[in-house]
Order: sequence, then structure tokens, then C-alpha cells
Amino acid sequence: MTQTPEGTELNHGAIGFVDAVVIGLAATSPAYSLAAVIGAITATVGIYAPGALLASFVPMALIATAFLYLNRVDQDCGTTFSWVTRAMGPWFGWIGGWATTMTGVLIIGSQADVGVSFALRMVGLDEAAENNWVRMPLTVLLILVLTWMCVLGTDVSARVQNVMIIIQVGALLVFAAVALFRVYTDDSPLAALRPQLSWFNPFGAGGASLTTALLLGVFAYWGWEASVNLNEETRGGPSTAGRASLLSTVILLLTYLGVATAVVAFAGTAWLSANADEEEAVFADLAHQVLGGWDWVLLISVAVSAIASTQTTIIPASRTGLSMARRHALPKTFGRIHPRHRTPDVSTWWVAGIAIVWYVGIYLISENALYDSATALSLLVAFYYALSGLACAVYHRKHLLESARNLLLIGVAPVAGALMLIWLLVLSARDMADPANSYSGDAWLGVGPPLVIGVGIFAVGAILMFAWRIRDGRYWQERPGLPDPDVVRGLKSAAPDPDGMEAG
Repeated sequence: MTQTPEGTELNHGAIGFVDAVVIGLAATSPAYSLAAVIGAITATVGIYAPGALLASFVPMALIATAFLYLNRVDQDCGTTFSWVTRAMGPWFGWIGGWATTMTGVLIIGSQADVGVSFALRMVGLDEAAENNWVRMPLTVLLILVLTWMCVLGTDVSARVQNVMIIIQVGALLVFAAVALFRVYTDDSPLAALRPQLSWFNPFGAGGASLTTALLLGVFAYWGWEASVNLNEETRGGPSTAGRASLLSTVILLLTYLGVATAVVAFAGTAWLSANADEEEAVFADLAHQVLGGWDWVLLISVAVSAIASTQTTIIPASRTGLSMARRHALPKTFGRIHPRHRTPDVSTWWVAGIAIVWYVGIYLISENALYDSATALSLLVAFYYALSGLACAVYHRKHLLESARNLLLIGVAPVAGALMLIWLLVLSARDMADPANSYSGDAWLGVGPPLVIGVGIFAVGAILMFAWRIRDGRYWQERPGLPDPDVVRGLKSAAPDPDGMEAG
């Protein structure tokens, strides 16, 4: 493992493989993600919604391979930040770490807000759920409570997440089973369709429709790598966290395909397309259609999913801040470890604090601006995932031709995934430039708000990076290098030397 300065060691062995898988699943927020995108995907590609989710899985699986192999040679909780620094140098590494951290800032408030809204609806307080001045304070309180739990310990967070994942996945399975049962018994009140194998064709829709659906699908899978950020706190060897993240993506795929099939079959494409603009409310309406008076089963699933994801989104952002601080890429205070709980308490509270300020500030502009903020997330996600994929091939470049396995798994696959995400990044930026494609419909600086937010975050990051480079240049003395050949060949499990490099 990468050596760290005295006093910055996390709680090694705090969680196991199953805990890591659960955290990876919870970070993607399956029920919340499906609620957010299923209507829009169906409106775009119709019956091929399951196929679009299958196609979206491909770049995620390829990048998950990069995470697996990079984690084997460098078990650093900063993941993308540390790996890109080693492979491509400090400038790319810093901005990659910034993008990773800021994804949490952009989405934590939105996730908590959805959790509070669905929890209120679950207990029949629909009017309170629609009242911003009721929901906003409760959302801030929820973020503070979840942050406190993250500080208490990774093992505490894992135990909570184990319960939450059972609730949300169990509820999704119940919903899907009842929906399909009513389809096959001709009991759906909507324009039901019998599932067909052709629905799973990734290229069934084709063209611009498929591209739009892929952008939505990437959002649905985002977050699976949270388990890798806990690599320093996971017992079982250097590959445990990487294998956990890979398994998380596979479980997500099966869950998404099953639920998407049930949704399209029960509701039909016309109803879903007509309600696509309702976002998460689509699931709330559909829950009542499918489950009747038992609709609280799905409502609690989405509520728990959003709450669980809020907590697990804080974790990778705070670990990245810790990693950057102990490499002198951020002020030393961000690298503080709580002496009792062995968690990065300062970094964790900072992430939560900035996220709360962002949430309240953007919400005061408008609720649609909050949705635009969440939309900008895709730019940052595609960027740091693509950087990780490229870093894998660059870091292992001297070993790619040692075997066909190396060429495929640490060369071709990560680069292919990175290129797919870069392509989606460009298309996403193009779509965001049109104000009509934003939730608010307003123009900021002549373009859509999501693009302004996304580009603005990168611009602020660049300013802070140059400012810190002037203040403390130690991190920028690091140079790209190569991993220990024996680690790549699987002959030993040690990570690179403390300086992290051999001569390139």
C-alpha cells in the first residue's frame, strides 16, 4: 500500500468484501437512479429502454476493469487522483481529483432532497413534500446526520448500508414481480406490453435517440467505484475493493434490466413518454398503479435509495480530499484523521458543508436550477472516468505486449471505455449548450445552465490549482512513472515504492 505520513492512516480492515459491494451498490442509488431516468429513457428509445441500459453498461464495465487493475498496484483512497498523478503527472492528477470531489458537492443536496421528499410522501405528507421551506431544512438536517455517521466510522456506515440495500433492492424486486404478474394476467390498467427479447437489443433504437439514452444511462450507473475509495479500509488483499466494484456493476446491470423491463411492460411506452418530464414522480405514480395501497413499498425504496446514496457519495469525495492533502495537493488540514474513529473528519465535514451551501444557494435560484446542477454532473463523471481509463493504459504501457490478457484488460478495454466516455462528454456538452434542453429553460451566458455550471467548476478548479501550486509546489515535483513489473505480473501484492515511481 502507498505509504502515508504518520497520523493519516485510515482504519485498515474496517469492512469486508460484501460490505464493499453493498457500498458500491448504494452509491449508485438503484431505485433513485431508475426513478430519475426511466421515464426519459423510455421517451427517447421506447421499448428499447432495457437495451439502452445494457449499452450504457459497456463503458462502465470497461472503466471498472481499469479501476480493478490500477487498484492492484496502488491502493490509495484517492483512486483517480492518485492513479492519474502516477501515470500522467500532477496537473492531470489534480484536476481529476477536483472533478471527483465536486461530483459529490453537486449531487449530495439533490439526493438528500429526493430522500426527504419520498419519505414525506410515504407517510402521506404530500403537501409538505411539495413545500420547499419544509423540505429544505429537513434536507440540510439529513445531510448533517449522514455526515456525522460517516465520521463515526466506515464500519458504522457499512452496517447502515447493509440494511438500506436490502430494503431498496427488496422493494424493487417486489415491484417488478407484481408488475410482470399483472402484465401476464392482463390486469394492468395501462397499455401493457408483453416483454420481448428484442427489447434488450443495445442498438434497437439507434442514432441520436441511442446517444441520448446512453447519456442518461451513464448517470444511472455512476457511483459504483465508491467501494474502491475504501480500498485502504477493506480487508482481504489489494484486489478486494476492485473486485467489489466490478461485481457492483454486474448486480446493477441485472437489477436495472429487470426493473426496466417490468416498467415498460406494465405502463407501455405512451404513458411513460407522456410523464417523462415528471422525473422521480414517475415512480411515485407508477407505484400506485402497480401496487395500489401498497405503493409505500416502492416509495420507501426510492427514499432509502436516495438517503443511502447521499451517505455513500460523501465517502469518496472526502477520501479524495484526504489523499490530495497527504500528497500536499491541498492544505494539510484536509488530511486530518480522527484519532478515535480513524476517518477523515475534516475532509468529510468540508465536503458536506460545501454541498449544503451549494444546495441551498442553487435552490434559492429555483428548483429547476437544482436539477440543472445535477445534470452538469455528467460532464465531471465522464471526465474523471475517462482519465482513469487512459491512466490505466499509460501507467502499464511497458507491459501491454507481455500477453494477450494484458493487452486486452489493461490496454484495449480501458482505452475503449475512455474513448466512449469522451465521445459522450462532447455530445453532452453540445446538448447542454442549448438552453431549451435544460430544466429551467433559461440561458446563462447565452447557453444552458448545466454547461455553465460544469465549465464553471472546471474553471474554479483550474484557478485553485494554480493558486495552490504557487503556495506549495511540493506535489508538483512528482513525475509520472511505471509500476513495479512484479506487481503487474501478479507475482507479489506490494504497491509501488513510497515515491510511487520508477524511471519512466
